[in-house]
Amino acid sequence: MNMLARATALVGGAMVLMRRPFAARTPAIGGAPTIPEAKPQKIMTLKMPVAKGWQGDHVPTVAPGLRVNAFARDLDHPRWIEVLPNGDVLVAESKEQPGRPRSLMDHAAQAVMRRAKAIGDSANRITLWRDADGDGVAERREVFADNQNQPFGMALVDGTFYIGNTDGIVAYDYQDGATRLTGPGRKLVDFKPRGHWTRSLLVSPDGGRIYAGVGSLSNIGDFGMETEEGRAAIWELDLASGQARIFASGLRNAVGMAWEPSTGVLWTVVNERDGLGDETPPDYLTSVREGGFYGWPYCYWDRMVDDRVPQDPAMVARAITPDFALGGHTASLGLCWMPDGTLPGFGAGMVIGQHGSWNRSTLSGYRVIFVPFADGKPSGPARDLMWGFLSDDEKWAYGRPVGVTLGADGRSLLVADDVGDVIWRVTAG
Repeated sequence: MNMLARATALVGGAMVLMRRPFAARTPAIGGAPTIPEAKPQKIMTLKMPVAKGWQGDHVPTVAPGLRVNAFARDLDHPRWIEVLPNGDVLVAESKEQPGRPRSLMDHAAQAVMRRAKAIGDSANRITLWRDADGDGVAERREVFADNQNQPFGMALVDGTFYIGNTDGIVAYDYQDGATRLTGPGRKLVDFKPRGHWTRSLLVSPDGGRIYAGVGSLSNIGDFGMETEEGRAAIWELDLASGQARIFASGLRNAVGMAWEPSTGVLWTVVNERDGLGDETPPDYLTSVREGGFYGWPYCYWDRMVDDRVPQDPAMVARAITPDFALGGHTASLGLCWMPDGTLPGFGAGMVIGQHGSWNRSTLSGYRVIFVPFADGKPSGPARDLMWGFLSDDEKWAYGRPVGVTLGADGRSLLVADDVGDVIWRVTAG
């Protein structure tokens, strides 16, 4: 056994011993969650299933009245999806790239992440998939854009195509029906890379602005708050002026974003901090106020102070309580609004792709859920829409859902699976 393997086993064994007394029995989910008392961990819990993929005719399970098929296969770590007006489906294929480990914990975490296909060489491209005959399976694949820098979010506005790379937003000229971007890209905004590297994009309803999620570098400002400047935030880019600013902050890792159509309010899903226990604090779905501050790193949920962080009482007093808890460490990444009538048995609400935990004793997430809405707010408990990505014994991950979006027909849901290397399509059964 080499030195790294010994270190990984040692850290993993110590965490198994530490985690058992603190395992939460009830997920912290809903508008008024019960959040267990924080139990700071000297060695953080580290548990992740081994990536296995889908074999034969094995597919995820969907709710009664629905069916699922593979829209596209054999991708390289598909993360995010954008559907063009002509029905073409764009998929960002990218992956976290390993940095230089700073500690034994970093070595162990990277070893586990490699086993789960969560870290490694990134394809750094966007592929285009076309289902010309409308049978729900793409038969044409093209490289839409390559040589990107960990591309993630995508947006099309008035003949310009925008890509959210980890180091900023790049714009390209786009012709309707094109299967590949040509010409040089124009850098519009610079973001700091590394850390939480995804850069999701969302266009405002009037087409005048683009919003971008930029996650923190670290767990709780571990390297000083100066290194976190411009991070843990949602940015707003005004397309007419080219000016960019922070729209909301204190969001440790805001990824998916969506508009609630009746109110015109921006919503996002946020991955919270680690090292305080299985359910503490929960990831969350929240509306986003202009100028709002949501607590990171000083506090979480309803101004619960994180004693590991040098405190700022004025910032704690400003912190906004999120709207809906999603359970601890579910890695809720994907988000889209689903109108009433899209899928049978589901009304209007938010669909959330939960990529799945790596840092709790009992795994959570690894599913797609639905949160019903009424009058612009969550109106009931979360429901499972798609699951079966994880083996019953938690040893294997057949897949891990990430980005979610509606199909061009308005009667289907597309789900990016970055372990199965599949785009799933969910429709009426």
